[in-house]
Amino acid sequence: MKKLVMVLGSSVLLLTACGGDDTNDEGATNDGATTEQDQVFTLEELSEYDGQDGNDAYVAVDGIVYDVTDVGAWAGGEHAPAGGLEAGGDRSEEIEASPHGTAVLEDLPIVGTLEGE
Repeated sequence: MKKLVMVLGSSVLLLTACGGDDTNDEGATNDGATTEQDQVFTLEELSEYDGQDGNDAYVAVDGIVYDVTDVGAWAGGEHAPAGGLEAGGDRSEEIEASPHGTAVLEDLPIVGTLEGE
């Protein structure tokens, strides 16, 4: 009886370990939908996420697209401290040259990548 329980326990552990998440190798969930992190944006598509007229605000830095919608400094799609720096584009140079650098990106949601990066 002890052997049966031990074998059964190992099988449950093995099945649990193999379960993983609900995405396949192509980044799609089992229902066929892709996750937001898998989205690839062109610069034209990214420009739609400017934080204006109810749109979310996204910025790309070093090929990664971040959601800055809920960041106070990006209210309305414009980075207030930088004056005139707008969401919806590749802001790698500006963010890297800023006093805070890329460290402020660490806690932001990643929504995808920029095409060609």
